[in-house]
Amino acid sequence: MRVLILEDEPLMARAIHDGLRLEAIASDIAPDGDAALELLSVNAYDIAVLDRDVPGPSGDQVAEHLVASGAGTPVLMLTAADRLDDKASGFEVGADDYLTKPFDLRELVLRLRALDRRRAHHRPPVTELAGLRIDPFRREVHRDGRYVAVTRKQFAVLEVLVAADGGVVSAEQLLERAWDENADPFTNAVRITVSALRKRLGEPWVIATVPGVGYRIDVPPTPVDDSAPHRG
Repeated sequence: MRVLILEDEPLMARAIHDGLRLEAIASDIAPDGDAALELLSVNAYDIAVLDRDVPGPSGDQVAEHLVASGAGTPVLMLTAADRLDDKASGFEVGADDYLTKPFDLRELVLRLRALDRRRAHHRPPVTELAGLRIDPFRREVHRDGRYVAVTRKQFAVLEVLVAADGGVVSAEQLLERAWDENADPFTNAVRITVSALRKRLGEPWVIATVPGVGYRIDVPPTPVDDSAPHRG
């Protein structure tokens, strides 16, 4: 998951960024509304966390921009404005959820996970594919019933690959979804992380490399039912 954080208080923004990183959630910080709009124009975000009272275009205006764009990016308002009227106006401009300051980081993470689950409503909270079982709330991975200890970054990469449901994910897409904007596009971090993750999951390898294209979860083909009657 990749999140945009619109927060003009540097210490608060950094605390949120670092806390989300510990939960394998990549995030970019925008200190004002103009920076948020710029980041939204060049990056795809799963969720936008918006403070309402920021320099430049307000959090409300950024939310309205997201709604008008049709991107479908969920918005979580994170603000000190805690009156019922404040919350009502926040929902009216496009907020999908509302969390008031001060807040507990764990609650923020749970709300982000819930928003992401609703965004991809077809995907259950616990995802299973090719013998892998991914639990984003407990941040646990099992393969064929065996618990597999993975790092936060490995978990983030595996989430993206499993969400693709056997489709190929390029290194660039993994870098965009599992790292933040400070990641070097020429880094070999993706290759190293995928290689280490593949080893942790064990043989037979479940992550396949598609030369020159990217990576995918090696999903076994659906068996043919030979018992079905044949015509002709």
